[in-house]
Amino acid sequence: MKTPICDMFGIEFPLIAFTHCRDVVVAVSKAGGMGVFGAVAHPPDRLEEELGWIDAHIDGRPYGIDLIVPNKIAQESVGGLTRDKVQAAIPQEYFQFAAGILAQHDIPSEGVYGFRDASFRASQNMQASGAAEVLEVAFAHPIRLVANALGVPPRIMLDMGKRHHVPVAALVGAKHHAIRQVQAGVDLLVAAGGEAGGHCGEVSTLVLIPEIHEAIQPYRDIPILAAGGIVTGRQMAACMAMGAAGVWTGSVWLTTSEAETNPVVKDKMLAASSRDTVRSKARTGKPSRQLRSAWTDAWEAEASPAPLPMPLQSLVTEPALREVDKLSQGGHAGAQQLATYWVGQGVGLMNRQMSAGALVQEFKEDFFNAFVRLSDALEAE
Repeated sequence: MKTPICDMFGIEFPLIAFTHCRDVVVAVSKAGGMGVFGAVAHPPDRLEEELGWIDAHIDGRPYGIDLIVPNKIAQESVGGLTRDKVQAAIPQEYFQFAAGILAQHDIPSEGVYGFRDASFRASQNMQASGAAEVLEVAFAHPIRLVANALGVPPRIMLDMGKRHHVPVAALVGAKHHAIRQVQAGVDLLVAAGGEAGGHCGEVSTLVLIPEIHEAIQPYRDIPILAAGGIVTGRQMAACMAMGAAGVWTGSVWLTTSEAETNPVVKDKMLAASSRDTVRSKARTGKPSRQLRSAWTDAWEAEASPAPLPMPLQSLVTEPALREVDKLSQGGHAGAQQLATYWVGQGVGLMNRQMSAGALVQEFKEDFFNAFVRLSDALEAE
């Protein structure tokens, strides 16, 4: 195919796969799309290991990385994200509430809390200083894209991208956010509708793509990747008809055979309908869509405490959910009821497990069939 995305990255098919699994990154890139590795939770040494593995297995195909460096996080209120300040900033009632949910499902909370390296490192990477360390590692590898979520990329990301000739993308969920990103100098927009898994806005993908495409024309006509509930090639074709140059997908890779998704959650996703997700601030402090479970129901209940600002809320929820994941895979019934993960409304169409490479091929075939249907509709009788 010939689209600005294919030209920008030297790929066959403008399908971008965001994933936390290095095996999926490699499989998608080898199949003609491009994998993007979620790096926010990795300290520099761990990221070096992961990117080194990708380099050794991807056969020179392009790939990218994704970070979350929000414009607004809780560091303003705690005076910098040190361990002691973060600990003092989280009221004990939040830990008690989470521990209560665990207890109701026969899970002891002893040993769950305390600031584990993974949770705290993610919060550090959300600051420009922490992101700079990760970017230094990333740009030492042949990455072809760096993407930022939840705000205008920090100046260092934009500057390093230009210096290394690597496009910088930004995720947006509203027209005014897109204009601000274009004015800031990003090279690529990921327009994520409210159907998306993880952090997302409220506007549907069907409305958001043409709205953003039209809004940025007076500023700069940069490529747009459509995101949000896209799990088939026919949805991809529809988005490209509305002005997108390709698609950014995430949820659909969670049920592939390579994905490191908790098998209990993977089975839940394969059985879920599009109504089995909830958009809530309760996991990270910002609105994100996730699979509904007893855990999400508890945090959405009237008696639950109001979510803390990012990243404090994550330091309450993530340690508990790691324990839930571990126990659920061991057959613990209560943990299996609580188990959840981020996923978009497209989960209702994710009802078969296959390899990531086979899924790319299915996207291609479904896209082509949609294109043929539209072409047939234009033929003169």
